[in-house]
Amino acid sequence: MSNKIVVGYDGSDSSKATLDFAVELAKSQGAAIVVAHVLEWSPYSFLTPNELEERHKRRGEELERAEKAVLAPLVKGLSDSGVEVTTALKYGGIADTLCDIVKAEGASQVIVGRTGNSGLSSRIFGSVAGTLAQISPVPVTIVP
Repeated sequence: MSNKIVVGYDGSDSSKATLDFAVELAKSQGAAIVVAHVLEWSPYSFLTPNELEERHKRRGEELERAEKAVLAPLVKGLSDSGVEVTTALKYGGIADTLCDIVKAEGASQVIVGRTGNSGLSSRIFGSVAGTLAQISPVPVTIVP
């Protein structure tokens, strides 16, 4: 297992505070950070081939927009932090996808904020942080 920390980031104030916490922790441990941004995606099996093609096109546009608007400025802003920063941008269920990123990166820890941009869905289906704490293959730190 490498000395990498995966940080869940959604652009919310909570995730910004989480990233600040992770940067300080990474500095103290000599760790690298993987900033993970997950766009929620649910498969629809009842779409026509044309609808699926259009949806796939929109998905590509959303990934490109997230890379340019969210992750690239973030990495640039952290360039003077003294911490090696890479990114992971994926579609999927947030907690499951963060676990996939942790495994792929060989990370030793994952850090997420207690609240984020999930709003109503987290009250209905449970929070990402709570789910992640239950399914993560590595220790989870939840930042208030």
